[in-house]
Amino acid sequence: MNSVFQAIEKTWYRSSPWSVLLCPLSLIYGALVQLKAATYRLGVLRCSEVGAPVIVVGNLTVGGSGKTPLVIRLVQLLDHAGYSPGVVSRGYRGRTTEFPCLVKDGSNPSLVGDEPLLVHQQTGCPVVTDRDRVRGARHLARECGVDIVISDDGLQHLRMPRAIEIAVIDGERRFGNGRLLPAGPLRESPSRLNTVDFVVTNGGPPLSGEYGMRATINEAVHLTTGEKRSLSQFAGKKVYAIAGTANPAKFFSDLRLVGLTLCARSFPDHHPYQSSDLNDLHLSTVLMTSKDAVKCRPIAGPDWWAVPQTTEVDDSFKQALLELLQHG
Repeated sequence: MNSVFQAIEKTWYRSSPWSVLLCPLSLIYGALVQLKAATYRLGVLRCSEVGAPVIVVGNLTVGGSGKTPLVIRLVQLLDHAGYSPGVVSRGYRGRTTEFPCLVKDGSNPSLVGDEPLLVHQQTGCPVVTDRDRVRGARHLARECGVDIVISDDGLQHLRMPRAIEIAVIDGERRFGNGRLLPAGPLRESPSRLNTVDFVVTNGGPPLSGEYGMRATINEAVHLTTGEKRSLSQFAGKKVYAIAGTANPAKFFSDLRLVGLTLCARSFPDHHPYQSSDLNDLHLSTVLMTSKDAVKCRPIAGPDWWAVPQTTEVDDSFKQALLELLQHG
């Protein structure tokens, strides 16, 4: 199933006759999206209050665009500004059936989801996963001492109230072929960006009206000991790199830019790693993303390392966000 999705996704980011054949289905999908939005706009359906202002961080395309790194940076920014933020997530691919589910340091990523666990481990803030994100946000506000909620994804989840909407764009891939699902990667028309409060471009040059977001890598962290090393110490060694993200090529490219020579191996986004996937690499030097590391730690070899990203956004974005929160 994953290989089928990967093949379809490739057609979204290049010219393909198969994509054209799916355009009639995209028209139907687009009509349904507009109908849903109209029911909220006209008051037929209404948002549900959660007891705290909500910042929704989402995107227009299927797959990763950098939402979770921005969520982590937002938590740090809001905490520094005196807020007590919490994060709600659907917990994609998580198998827990107990909701709302409060993520803990030792939570199993196969139950709570890899990204919610990563957010909690890197920020220490309360993180709740719930298929009903409104219920999860309420739990954060009522039970966890949170005074502002960040929704990781949810731009299209219109039942969730929102004080601020932030759309994240992959600066390199943008909107692919520009078509709606299933002919292209778009969940909504790019015109939706005209209604959000902030558009943040992850990598690549931001266009007019967009704010820039940059991720850098400088060090590696040992999966079991926590030892830190500069990435330059891996130069000249035989290094394997693995990535189970929406855009593995970006991770491999970043490693090569700091001077490493790689044997790269990609997996589907949110891949549930098992020992059999990586048995042949057990005694090798392996570098991986932080998202992969939360799942690979139990099966880690003696020389396996996570490569954390340092995410930064334009100062003008930080200032504008805090002003909008304070003055509405």
